[in-house]
Amino acid sequence: MKNKVSSLLNNIWLIIIDYKRMNTKNMHKNKDGIYIYNEEAYEGIKKACEIASKTLDMIGSYVKSGATTEELNKKCHDFILSHNSVPATLGYRGYPKSCCISLNHVVCHGIPSDKKLKNGDILNIDVTCILDGWYGDTSRMFTVGNIGLKAKRLIELTHDALFLAIKNVTPGKTFGDLGAIIQEYVEKHKMSVVRDFCGHGIGSEFHQAPNVLHYGNYNSGPRLESGMCFTIEPMVNIGRQETKILSDNWTAVTRDKSLSAQFEHTVFVKKDGCDILTNSFNNTFFPEGAKLHRNNV
Repeated sequence: MKNKVSSLLNNIWLIIIDYKRMNTKNMHKNKDGIYIYNEEAYEGIKKACEIASKTLDMIGSYVKSGATTEELNKKCHDFILSHNSVPATLGYRGYPKSCCISLNHVVCHGIPSDKKLKNGDILNIDVTCILDGWYGDTSRMFTVGNIGLKAKRLIELTHDALFLAIKNVTPGKTFGDLGAIIQEYVEKHKMSVVRDFCGHGIGSEFHQAPNVLHYGNYNSGPRLESGMCFTIEPMVNIGRQETKILSDNWTAVTRDKSLSAQFEHTVFVKKDGCDILTNSFNNTFFPEGAKLHRNNV
């Protein structure tokens, strides 16, 4: 099995190197070192994002009590490969799985394992797909059985904070504006924004400039331009914002063991706003099991 994975990884990186050479003509860097992509690049990134979205649409029906996170990882892995794509996380800086599954007080980068889901759990599943050298990244929350009221409020708040920021993705706004909007909304509701992790530029690579902070000051940082592509992925805790990394050097958890939630979209800046490239195809981006009154933000 290890030899199969090693062979797959070698093939993946050879393909990526070839596509990087082909795709460089579709982008240039601005004065802030941020890639500006053309329409051909937009179409390529969009296709990769669609596979990532469809992966999460598919996995929802398998999120149930008794399922292991490794079983969910295998479903995602097989689905991505069946769509002529490859999972970007597998082998990335030594990461051993094809997606990240972060359960309850895990903030991000949870490694799938033989841990079984149980009633009342909340979890984030994060997938990134590579298609023809382009990357698409998205994550969303899932629920197991009946979850508590606090968990529902956390999930709703995190979702709404993401969409408040997305509404402000338009040329001329700053990245500081996006962070300030998220922070202001979350803290107004007595929860906290994680500061140790952030969104990022994406397109021809998994992670590019800029770092997209989910906190900050209005009118600060680089200004948004048409052609930019990046993720917004706020992580919100019921308790304090501090995190720590476990001994596996990947799994980030809340220091106070409070619940954490995250939603992520890849967005592409257009002349009059932005396109969300990772929308759900079956309207399951927000989990049915977490629905309350749902704010219109």
